[in-house]
Order: sequence, then C-alpha cells, then structure tokens
Amino acid sequence: MDDKAAQAPSGASGSAPPAIVVMGVAGCGKSAVGTALAEVLGAIFIEGDRLHPPENVARMASGEPLTDQLREGWLDAIGERIVASVGQGQGVVAACSALKRSYRERLRGFRRDIVFLYLEIDPATASERVAGRKGHFMPASLVDSQFAILEPPGMDEQALTLDAIRPVAELVTDATRLLRRS
Repeated sequence: MDDKAAQAPSGASGSAPPAIVVMGVAGCGKSAVGTALAEVLGAIFIEGDRLHPPENVARMASGEPLTDQLREGWLDAIGERIVASVGQGQGVVAACSALKRSYRERLRGFRRDIVFLYLEIDPATASERVAGRKGHFMPASLVDSQFAILEPPGMDEQALTLDAIRPVAELVTDATRLLRRS
C-alpha cells in the first residue's frame, strides 16, 4: 500500500479553517492519527465514536454491524459538529469510518470542502489491532463486515490515502505535508 493522493484536495488551505475527516475501518488508527493531526494543525478533534447513539453502541457491542439507516443520525451528528466548529473559526479533524461513498457524500452535505484522509490497512492487521484494544465497544468480529462494505475514496473525491501500517508520527507528518501542498 503506497501513499497516494486521490484528487488534490481543495479547501485544506486558504481562508476557511480546515475540515478533515480521518476515515477507514476499525483498527486503522483514526483516533490516534486524528488527535495528533489536530494538535499539529491547531484544530479541534472530534471523536466520532463518542457521537454514536446508545442503540448503535449496544448493537455493535453485541457483534451486530450497523445498517446504513442506523448510521444516518451518527453521520449527521458528526457533520453538525464539523460545521459548528468551522463556523466558530476553528479548524477541525474528525475521526469517522466513512466507509461508503454515500456516507462521505452525506458528510459533504454539511461542508463541501471536507478533505478525507483514508488510512488504508489490511484485514489481518485491523483485526489484530481491534482485538488488542481495551475498553472499546467494537469487537474484532465486526472488522470483516467493515471491509465487506468499504468503498475506498475514488479519484474524483477530495481524499488522501496513507498506509496505516506506518507509525502515527509518520502518518501525521505526511498528512500535514500533503494537506499544506494542496
């Protein structure tokens, strides 16, 4: 998995504060990379997992994947937080799986210039990482269901793709460089 950019993102730099969504399957490092990237950019970090309604958390904790319909309110909550932050003049980095193009389009309905940072990872590594997490509601048994619906960003989307196997610091350095270059 080489680092690659889909379309050069617009809106990552300029007059508006950045709106970045770190995306990918469970275990790819969305929260770790998102937190570190927000710090480097002087942006706020939004942990998408904290915005799931209790019903979604209970469903996932019991090993049931979410449906598109169950994700709608969650995606809207993330989109609303992004808009509120940027509206207050703050850059924002949000962690959200955004596994399907339709989910990314829903988020773009809140802000067209969102840039997606896709952390690409293989199923075995993702499963291993999720199995090793403590205190998280997402069981490793759901990783395969995420890969089953995953639609990586297309070349026509505002997205950057990085190899999530690499260390967080390297990913943040590369993401920062790519975002500033665009």
